[in-house]
Amino acid sequence: MILHPQLENDCFVIGRFPLCALLLLNDSQYPWFILVPQREGITEIHQLTEVDQQQLMRESCQLAAAIESEFNADKINVAALGNMVPQLHIHHIVRYKTDPAWPAPVWGKFPAVPYDTDAVAEVAAKLEGLQSFVRMEPLRT
Repeated sequence: MILHPQLENDCFVIGRFPLCALLLLNDSQYPWFILVPQREGITEIHQLTEVDQQQLMRESCQLAAAIESEFNADKINVAALGNMVPQLHIHHIVRYKTDPAWPAPVWGKFPAVPYDTDAVAEVAAKLEGLQSFVRMEPLRT
């Protein structure tokens, strides 16, 4: 499966579920994960088969529960916009009442603050216990 160039540029691939690749957005201000269903030509959830829709929901809920717990989130923002990147992808953003954008949406508020290599590994390690999750090395460091 080929990632949209914007996702390729802005994210690390840190794992894979049965349906989705799991990406970490390279912005250390927020633990920000993205699920990308590994299906060609899909831009909307309703375009997935019913089986894939159900699998996407399972993976999304499993990820949301894990990041809520592992990162002690005040709130989890889940969104599928696709206005700039048409490839179907679902954002899962850990929010804190103390984060720089709270309570507003995070998009476009502040320039990204990139992770260093060790920090990417630390974030990925927090998710290794996810059921059905296969760990992968980041694409780039």
